[in-house]
Amino acid sequence: MSEPATGPLLLLDGASLWFRAFYAIPEKITAPDGRPVNAVRGFTDMVAALTKQHSPSRLVVCLDLDWRPKFRVDLIPSYKAHRVAEEQPAEAINAVAEEVPDTLTPQVDMIMEVLEAAGIATAGAEGLEADDVIGTLATRERDSEVIVVSGDRDLLQLVRDTPVPPVRVFYVGRGLAKAELWGPAEVSTKYGVPLENAGPAYADMAALRGDASDGLPGVAGIGDKSAAQLITKFGSLDALRAAATDPASDLAKGVRAKLIAAEDYLKVAGPVVRVVQDATVEFSRPDLLPGEPENSNRLAELAVAYNAESPVKRLLTAMAKR
Repeated sequence: MSEPATGPLLLLDGASLWFRAFYAIPEKITAPDGRPVNAVRGFTDMVAALTKQHSPSRLVVCLDLDWRPKFRVDLIPSYKAHRVAEEQPAEAINAVAEEVPDTLTPQVDMIMEVLEAAGIATAGAEGLEADDVIGTLATRERDSEVIVVSGDRDLLQLVRDTPVPPVRVFYVGRGLAKAELWGPAEVSTKYGVPLENAGPAYADMAALRGDASDGLPGVAGIGDKSAAQLITKFGSLDALRAAATDPASDLAKGVRAKLIAAEDYLKVAGPVVRVVQDATVEFSRPDLLPGEPENSNRLAELAVAYNAESPVKRLLTAMAKR
């Protein structure tokens, strides 16, 4: 009887990767029928390369079933608001979808077909982002090392050494060739947060300093360095907020004034920035990465139809050799 697979659980931030694939490869790459397939080819190659590099025993492509969840918008209405088409009326802002290039949208369906034929699992949670799916799966994993693959630094909040197994983030924000593997030590060194709780401290720091790319204003006058220093000194965002209203606390007058002025934001920022860790996640199939495709004939048909024979071949080779 063969030994059970011992590789890591690889959690891929689906949209983060196929957006990068779309912009990294020219749209002039088309299928025989003329449809652009640059994202299909690029994403498939990414999955192949990640499988070859990390030799996962399990792999899940995590999906945004709602890229702008209502609970986050209710707490901070500006959350990702700038990503919504400008012509939309304000009252419709929660209902519209994130702007996606017209030629990328149909390619997402193509990618889903390739994943299904290959036997690679996808997963989503109703009303939540891929970050929340990843947060839930990483938090509840107790058997295998977890490697999260994303270009979103927010997921650095998940890194851990203990309890076993560890969680690492393979950050691809500068492209797959320049990707970096982040654990607590790397997050602590880079951002100046405590090593012992680097992940949660990063989330608190991110909430405090804000993030313009997500529509989070942060506290005026507090940047990365000062946010990290404050979280390190007081231990958490909640403890810092308590210190701001405590006259006896060791908090500089100017910083105290900034925190008090931003209290309405700070009391809701934590739940918006922190990923959900107890979502109800639904899978398309079991997450065990097969050594051969679920439907070889169908995958071969798709490879030809989408001008993706070379990327699919590389994916199959990686799956077989992991």
